[in-house]
Amino acid sequence: MALLIFCGAICTARNGRLKLGTERFSLLEKVNTKTIFFVGLICAASGFLSPPIALVLGLIFGLTFTHPYQTDSGELARFLLKASVVALGFGMNLHEVLRAGRTGFVYTAVSITFAMCLGLLLGRIFQVEKTASFLITVGTAICGGSAIAAVAPIIEAGDEEIAVSMGTVFVLNSIALLIFPSIGWALHLSQEQFGLWAALAIHDTSSVVGATARYGALALMIGTTVKLARALWIVPLSVGTAAVKKTKGKIQWPWFILFFCLAAVVNTYVPSITHLTTSLSTLGRLGLTATLYLIGTGISRATIREVGVRPFLQGVALWILVGTLSLALILKGVISF
Repeated sequence: MALLIFCGAICTARNGRLKLGTERFSLLEKVNTKTIFFVGLICAASGFLSPPIALVLGLIFGLTFTHPYQTDSGELARFLLKASVVALGFGMNLHEVLRAGRTGFVYTAVSITFAMCLGLLLGRIFQVEKTASFLITVGTAICGGSAIAAVAPIIEAGDEEIAVSMGTVFVLNSIALLIFPSIGWALHLSQEQFGLWAALAIHDTSSVVGATARYGALALMIGTTVKLARALWIVPLSVGTAAVKKTKGKIQWPWFILFFCLAAVVNTYVPSITHLTTSLSTLGRLGLTATLYLIGTGISRATIREVGVRPFLQGVALWILVGTLSLALILKGVISF
């Protein structure tokens, strides 16, 4: 009997040590994951990494580790994107911004109408659920995740439908940021041509700014301005969607675009603070790089699985058709800046 009690005590002690060891390992793993996440974020925000490299490292982290701050990271990315765009306005000339906005307005209106019609048609062809199909189409036609976030509450989209559409758009954004500059260089696109193409063919503002910043200063100015003019269409689309759906969902106004224009006004008409506006513009670029890293960390294996085949095929087909057609029209001179 004593022997049995002794053996039981040993087993209990061993199990306790094993449990304690497992808990310590789990805690250590969490600490290491958090450390890796913050090291990557600091490197991206410090300017040590270029935007594409920051995105790639974010993707590697998201696909390798369980994100320790999934929700907080997404909220920070959305805030940083808007703040960075406003800060970039301090490096823009108002006259150039207005000229780019006027030039891109017609192209934007036509391309949005075309993308919306084509996207909904592809959704039917691939038999994608209607709500997810509409969100993917809106994200492609206007400005990616921002448009999806604005329209989703109006049409009362569920979490799964939002995740599917966001996942599709973010994956394609990542690909666009990495391959668009290489395509532009291979085709010898001018700064104006590439800026206009990126604004018309890439979903999110962050990826447009990242790709055009890599291509050149003029491409950055044109791409950012035309893309922001495109983002303004969130407002009429949201109002129209609310009217058709007859819902009372809250419309999210893109106020950061107004602040971007005000920043350009300050940079243009208050030359005495050039040193300050230059610093703010630099901070905008660093913030954008950090935003791309955060976006990359948000794409996990679960996100890719949630996207599914059909919605992803719809998103890819729509993206390729819009990107190819806009590029062909730019090369032929039909669309020009």
